[in-house]
Amino acid sequence: MPGGERSAARALVVIPARHGSTRLPGKPLMSIAGRTLLERVLANANAAARLAGNCDIVVATDDERIADHARELGADVRMTSPDLDSGSSRAFAAALQCAIAPDHVINLQGDAPFVAPDVIAGLIAALRAGSADVATPVYRLDWARLDRLRAHKQTAPFSGTTCVREAQGRALWFSKTILPALRDEAGLRIADPLSPVWQHLGLYAYTLRALEWFAAAPQGRYEAMEGLEQLRFLENGWTVATVPVAAPEHALSGIDTPQDLALAEDAIARLGDPFPAAAEQSPA
Repeated sequence: MPGGERSAARALVVIPARHGSTRLPGKPLMSIAGRTLLERVLANANAAARLAGNCDIVVATDDERIADHARELGADVRMTSPDLDSGSSRAFAAALQCAIAPDHVINLQGDAPFVAPDVIAGLIAALRAGSADVATPVYRLDWARLDRLRAHKQTAPFSGTTCVREAQGRALWFSKTILPALRDEAGLRIADPLSPVWQHLGLYAYTLRALEWFAAAPQGRYEAMEGLEQLRFLENGWTVATVPVAAPEHALSGIDTPQDLALAEDAIARLGDPFPAAAEQSPA
């Protein structure tokens, strides 16, 4: 059953990085504004590890080209099977190869260059301080962002995930549908500049026990319908804590297509490059 005692001991950030992406093969090695995607993600992980303390980092890959590049960047590498079907499974496989088993494992996808270090560190802190099995970030949408999400879903209905959470932050549900439905929305808009809708950022921290269960458990019914792996935990009674964070300036959650690469370059040109700040905080 879910639950059990928590330790504030060692955390491990795993960066799953595959070469064989269907839509963008070799994307961890591709450049965004002069730095590879993997370099950017690794800089954020290093900065987060410094903030969190007692935290190791590994790159988990099935490709020697990515492994070589990760080593050039000073990263520890774990080779994992190409047959693994998710970043979470790859994160668990990497954790098993550690000489000292971590208490908490953070799955930081290798195609997500704009995840702020303090967001990663905040998930580690949430697991260390609480009793949850999984922690994941969410941010509350103002009305303009909600309007943009609704418009986006007219053409991309399965892009963007919302979360319903209880007052203490425990997740009740996640969906590709915008939840909750809003009765008397006009009144709500007058009463509060923020909508009641929370959007999810696709980043997870797990207790090792929860991640081990996930790697062995079959896909859940609603997980398959929604295409959301976190529902496997909710369908089986595990506790998922949501951690409120600031709405991201860089709206791209991940890089999946050549168009995403172009959008990332444009976002950096308009909003500034987050890489130097992360690099300055990185451990030596």
